[in-house]
Amino acid sequence: MKQRVFVAGHRGMVGSALVRLLCLDASIELVTRSHAELDLVNQKQVDDFFREELIDQVYLAAARVGGIHANNAYPADFIYDNLMIQANVVSAAHDNGVQKLLLLGSSCIYPRLARQPMQEASLLTSSLESTNEPYAIAKIAGIKLCESYNRQYGFDYRSVMPTNLYGENDNFHPENSHVIPAMMRRFHQAKISGDDAVIVWGSGQPMREFLHVDDMAKASIHVMNVAKSAYRQVSEERLSHVNIGTGEDCTIDELAQTIKSVVGYRGKIEYDASKPDGTPRKLLDVSRLGKLGWQAEIGLRQGLERTYRWFLENEKRLRGV
Repeated sequence: MKQRVFVAGHRGMVGSALVRLLCLDASIELVTRSHAELDLVNQKQVDDFFREELIDQVYLAAARVGGIHANNAYPADFIYDNLMIQANVVSAAHDNGVQKLLLLGSSCIYPRLARQPMQEASLLTSSLESTNEPYAIAKIAGIKLCESYNRQYGFDYRSVMPTNLYGENDNFHPENSHVIPAMMRRFHQAKISGDDAVIVWGSGQPMREFLHVDDMAKASIHVMNVAKSAYRQVSEERLSHVNIGTGEDCTIDELAQTIKSVVGYRGKIEYDASKPDGTPRKLLDVSRLGKLGWQAEIGLRQGLERTYRWFLENEKRLRGV
């Protein structure tokens, strides 16, 4: 009998990557719903859905996400929507006997000045980065929600914390996108327009780690399905989440130079130091993930080339974004 697997947020970047991979498994019957069909912020809709659909596993990839600008502009939306999505889905999964659930979080859960690379044990040891604090607090609540249901009810709800993600189906909005799609769109437009320079926010010195979304999907499926005994060997009851990343980082300037090369832009890069840098460095310790038997496969330049090809193939559709 096939496992009924619900991917919440299947149209997003991570959710769509999960769907692409899970579709290859003949033992799985995928269940998806668009936002118009199921509003995950609405508790009654979520309760009704789980009661009717008899779900076996849940990948909770649905979230309100965005870059520094979006987090600063819409803090109430970010904390409320993400808290409600997580609470509704986890609670309904429990009420309807779903034994396995994977919550996808974010590396922004760690303190702004956490020791690098950031270990899972860094959680809640110091202050968060102010530019995305509401989103981070919501994701921390999601981790603790899963841990609490496991402790109280003996379920197997797991959480993975990815580093900065990019790839196909990313958000290329000119204001609300993350650093890679924002840069890629800017360099592409500058190439087409023949602009002399591209302005990049901040100083260019912060260091960031980037993971292609296909690697993220593979890692998520791996962590979901690793044996419970193996998972418990690398995690703790009150510290059960697992970092997902490459274990390597680069400066924003190095990233910009690589994207410039991939896009084929020949102008200059100029930095606007009046704009916020965010956290000085964000590199994840992925030793737990390594002990579970998984490591990233897609290098940064290779991933950026794949992403730019996808952007060019979808440029007409993305112009209206």
